[in-house]
Amino acid sequence: MKKNWLYCAGLSAFIMLSGCDRNNQSPANAGLVMEGRTMGTFWRVSLAGVTADRKEALQKEIQQLLDSDDRELSTWKSDSVISHFNQYRGSDPQPVSDNMADIITLSLRIGQKTAGAMDITVGPLVNLWGFGPDRQPVKMPTQAQIDTARALTGLQHLHVIERVEGAYLQKDLPGLYVDLSTVGEGFATDHLARLMEKEGINSYLVSVGGAVLTRGMNAEGKPWKVAIQKPTDKENAVQALVDLQGHGISTSGSYRNYYELDGKRISHVIDPATGRPIQHKLVSATVIATTALEADGWDTGLMVLGEGKAKALALREKLAVYLIMKQDDGFTTWMSPQFKAFIVQQ
Repeated sequence: MKKNWLYCAGLSAFIMLSGCDRNNQSPANAGLVMEGRTMGTFWRVSLAGVTADRKEALQKEIQQLLDSDDRELSTWKSDSVISHFNQYRGSDPQPVSDNMADIITLSLRIGQKTAGAMDITVGPLVNLWGFGPDRQPVKMPTQAQIDTARALTGLQHLHVIERVEGAYLQKDLPGLYVDLSTVGEGFATDHLARLMEKEGINSYLVSVGGAVLTRGMNAEGKPWKVAIQKPTDKENAVQALVDLQGHGISTSGSYRNYYELDGKRISHVIDPATGRPIQHKLVSATVIATTALEADGWDTGLMVLGEGKAKALALREKLAVYLIMKQDDGFTTWMSPQFKAFIVQQ
């Protein structure tokens, strides 16, 4: 890695307040806690009312489920379902799972409502700026390179087709490249929640990366609480505390995943309209929604839009949104009326 680079990634935007100390050790009253790795990040499952003798079997089942999701959604795996679709240069509909169809359908809907700010076809630009499977750039991309990559993007070129025999995905632009990293963590979190319900477990906190979902109460019989971190990569400090009340939450931030090049901080959040990393003062967008997948989709679009448009969209769509903006003397925050219902007074 070049000396003029600083790269910070794979860190959650949340602090789990389920009885664990700073060293991530679980005291006896914290319930059953399991952890692992998936999708280039970490997963965590905290359970109440589940005995330790189930841990080994549950851990194995969880990892198998997430490994399966990774094989379907990961652009970092050349043999994944989405990678095969990206490598395909034809226009014939390609069969995909119902899960894949649901993820892309929701992404297209949110993309439309954000005027294209949330764009799962932005992969060529993500790769160009060094945040995808391709090598990171050693110099700033030229405008010509950006224009070439932008020409390979566009939600209007991607279609989900539902047939009696199953779901299909179609593109009318041969080089279209779908990147589901903006919604993969949310989907996997929801998938974990469905697994817990299938196993008869109804009190849990599940998370993959920056997406979290809860049900029921923790091992102390109290609501699961999640703390939104202050927008810094140097400390674990609480910005706000929320009780999810059975909902999902996800945060998109420009302060966790970046590098420095030629004296400039390059954010992983790419604006599809310009083909460049965002440069506005909105540094964090948190969304609470019925599912973690939906929250994960909205937060990226809001981050791209910036403060003014994000506020207007949150109010228009009645979204539960919490924004953090950088100011000269620190940070300022804003929350929608719907978000206030989840805030825990500290």
